[in-house]
Amino acid sequence: MPYTLESYLGARKPRTRLGRSAHVTVANRFRIKLFCWALLLATTVLPKALGQSTNVAALPYLGWSSFSSQTQSSGFLNQTNIEAQSDALRSSVLQEHGFTYINIDDGWQKGYDSSGRPTPNSALFPDISALISHIHQNGQKAGIYWRPGAAQEVVQSNPLISGGTQYVKDILAVPHAPGNAFAASDATTSLSNLKIDFSQSAAQLYVESIVNLFASWGVDYIRLDGVAPGSGVLTVDNQEEVQAWAQAISKSGRPMWLTVSTGVELGDFSTWGSYSNARRIGAAIECKGSCSTLTDWALTSERWFDLIGWQNFTSAQTGWNDLGPLEIGTPATVGLSGVEQQSAITLWAMANAPIYVGGDISAIDSDGTNLLTNDEVLGVDQSGEPATQLAGGLTPVWGSAPSNGVFYVALFNLNAFPAEVTVRWKDLGFLDALNVRDVWNRKDLGPFKQKFSSVILGHGARLLRVSKSGVVDPQSSQSYPAFLGKTHGKTAFIRCPGGCASGHEVVKLGLEKENYVDIEGVSVEKSGIYRMKIDAATYGPSDLFYQPNGGAETAVKIGGSSFGVPSNTIVPVFLKSGENTIRFTNPTGMAPYLDVITIIGNGDLSDSHIGVYDAEVGVLEGNATHTPCEYCSGNTKVITLGGKPDNDVLFDNVVVQADGVYMMEIDFVAQGTRPLWIKVNHEKPFQLSLTGDSDSLPTSMVIPVALKQGKNSITVGGGKEDAPGVDKIVIGPSEPANHLAMGLVSRKGTSVNRVWTLELANLGNEPLQAAQVNSFAFVQVSGQGACQPSILTGFPIVVGDIPAQSFKTFELAMDFSGCSFDARFNTSTSYSADRGAVAAGVVDVSLEQ
Repeated sequence: MPYTLESYLGARKPRTRLGRSAHVTVANRFRIKLFCWALLLATTVLPKALGQSTNVAALPYLGWSSFSSQTQSSGFLNQTNIEAQSDALRSSVLQEHGFTYINIDDGWQKGYDSSGRPTPNSALFPDISALISHIHQNGQKAGIYWRPGAAQEVVQSNPLISGGTQYVKDILAVPHAPGNAFAASDATTSLSNLKIDFSQSAAQLYVESIVNLFASWGVDYIRLDGVAPGSGVLTVDNQEEVQAWAQAISKSGRPMWLTVSTGVELGDFSTWGSYSNARRIGAAIECKGSCSTLTDWALTSERWFDLIGWQNFTSAQTGWNDLGPLEIGTPATVGLSGVEQQSAITLWAMANAPIYVGGDISAIDSDGTNLLTNDEVLGVDQSGEPATQLAGGLTPVWGSAPSNGVFYVALFNLNAFPAEVTVRWKDLGFLDALNVRDVWNRKDLGPFKQKFSSVILGHGARLLRVSKSGVVDPQSSQSYPAFLGKTHGKTAFIRCPGGCASGHEVVKLGLEKENYVDIEGVSVEKSGIYRMKIDAATYGPSDLFYQPNGGAETAVKIGGSSFGVPSNTIVPVFLKSGENTIRFTNPTGMAPYLDVITIIGNGDLSDSHIGVYDAEVGVLEGNATHTPCEYCSGNTKVITLGGKPDNDVLFDNVVVQADGVYMMEIDFVAQGTRPLWIKVNHEKPFQLSLTGDSDSLPTSMVIPVALKQGKNSITVGGGKEDAPGVDKIVIGPSEPANHLAMGLVSRKGTSVNRVWTLELANLGNEPLQAAQVNSFAFVQVSGQGACQPSILTGFPIVVGDIPAQSFKTFELAMDFSGCSFDARFNTSTSYSADRGAVAAGVVDVSLEQ
């Protein structure tokens, strides 16, 4: 029986005996999800009844939240600004496309009334009922924020609970304990908010009094924050309180959406799935001072991994996965390029997540507005068919499996340079595609046999609507429990408390090179590239390194919200005919708990020719050392590079299949501009000037490097100056585009300040829309001295529409100060059209200034 998307998307079915050859049964999406839910329900106390109506949450909502703006301006949250955002939404085209929620986040409240209920800060919100009426008059819904527990201020005043005969002190847990995750996370303020004892009858009455107050104001949405177990806090349990809130909402007579946050424990899904409409997953997406913009790519891209842990647990009946706000607008303000914003919206839509924007609605530019008002993309979000991951790693593929034979499929490229990404129809359970529709461009592409491939921009995406045809031969699979592997160092196995397939987990697979497990006897009939599904449990994204047969160590980031409930991701792995050994570890960082691996298929995956090399598994020389980095690959960066020439990291096993010039992505961490010296093999070193915006969030630069067939060495250091911290390098081939090419027309100006005129040519028979140049980089390869020209033109360079068999020119201004007259440079560039549907990443060799 075939292993297909219809069996893999959603949750896992019960397995046949592990370690033996088996075929995975095809099942429809409902049955598979039902098994996942039942797996967790079986380990917890089943609620007596649904406490939260799904009427308000049949589909994920669209709207706006104040929190992102609050992180950039401490004075943002007030009645005037919220009214202004409501008016901006009303006058924008967003509301015409379904964006209706205006959610007020933390900071609106100050003090409590005579019944212990929160009161608005009158200096900021002089009339909150009038504000909500204003929102309603604009045709919108109003949201508000609150937290579990009883505030110390209320406890001290000890008011009589509205409608009852008991006081607030009568409903407190004894001994006193923290009432939410925020109170528990700081020992000095752990009793600033106290836990409520819901065995006391008046406890439910107290919650109802708050909910009724919100209802009297006209509130339509509540975000209950600091809910635990969650956010790394397992010593507080707010499950009974969440039930109380849901039941209070139901009893109030006013339909209200209830979201719990942030990063709640997946092992308690029976509560979240029964008593809330959504749960926030993952950490905050806003920079909150760690960079100068609203967010950045490092923070946003974590959502691809956060979602892995929750992908099988979402529906109208059990609540939606809330990925946080979408930061959409001017790239200089929000910190994401237009390409990155499009990718984020694509993921949110595939996840059927609530789509609500952060920042100033009135400042969303035309490009952002166009992204947010594509009704076909919004239709994916509102389909009620949330996607799950078909392939992981840095070129993930997500797909949904609706019952009408039409699939939504999203292809992503999380690398910084353009790369080819492929989806095979047999991995979705069918043979051919009768039609593929480009959802972003609202364009039918026609039939595609066996697969669909596309060159995708760095940090870009394609979104497809696919009509299936035919059936496929089964893909065999074979599973190997990690606890039957050979453990080393401190690595051990423990019983798994939740939904592990093997009943056990291998733990302590990290922090030291000696801590690893070898899964031996992985047997395949022929050499080739197989799909390897890794089931592992983690709280927040963390990395496993896998190493087949002593080869290169490759990091794969896995997200999750429980150490007892594994999530899974699929990566390619090359195996030789016969017996193989695959090692799993994380030599410097925290690793997930490993449950089981499954080898799928017959080894016929194509090689992507992309190599990823984490700095911490390179050779650290001199004073170079590694240090934790939450958002870095492997959760580690290498620092103390430079200061003297021998402080560097050596990547001594960079393998390519042919001589040539390749794209090299450098992921680094720096605040400001720092030099980095690169030496490839025995060639002359060259210097880069790398500029970053954060000392904790990695960013990327892509440059061309000449490599020889086979093994190469690349040394990265700072010379005599301090270099940025280095996360990883990624090597990939040039990827030209069909029908779109770039050429140099002329050069003008002085030897220092030069202006190149270039052209983008459309060699095809159809017009190309919105062509642009996304990046351009120089590396000196000959001539005296060492320099890196400065590019004075900002990116992206908008070229515009190009008719068929035509071209358009554009100019690129550069500063060659410090470069010798005889300097020659290799260049790398990426360009695109049709919202990334046509994309290229190319290198040119030895251009003179």
